[in-house]
Amino acid sequence: MQISARGDYAVRAALSLATAYPSLLSTQAIASEQDMPRKFLEAVLADLRRAGVVRAQRGAEGGYTLARPPREVTVGAILRAVEGPLAGVRGLRPEETRYEGSAENLPRLWVAVRAAVRQVLDEVSLAEVVSGRLPTHVRRLTTLPDAWEPR
Repeated sequence: MQISARGDYAVRAALSLATAYPSLLSTQAIASEQDMPRKFLEAVLADLRRAGVVRAQRGAEGGYTLARPPREVTVGAILRAVEGPLAGVRGLRPEETRYEGSAENLPRLWVAVRAAVRQVLDEVSLAEVVSGRLPTHVRRLTTLPDAWEPR
């Protein structure tokens, strides 16, 4: 799985908002805290607003806040809001793929990959990331012998 800069910025911005929740944060405050370009952040926050993940308030005292408490917002929801489906194969959803011959069972593998990604991203809330108290099954994945090794 590849997380784009847009996805990374969206999750980091959401974590800043989770830490401040329910207070408002300006784009400048988030950009400064997370060391990201403000203009790019504004586009990311617009995507999150359209998806109903954040709320915006205009004016001198305005800014952004999460639309729901941090414990109710998953990392998966953030990534979907800015990047679309979590797993795709050549622009198709895994269950939409069809192959012939020796590859005919490949859709099952693609569906399993998506399910594995969901087990992490859809089961970890912003509150859990901020607190560092990740679910046990996610923490366990980080302790596998080669989890931190590149391949």
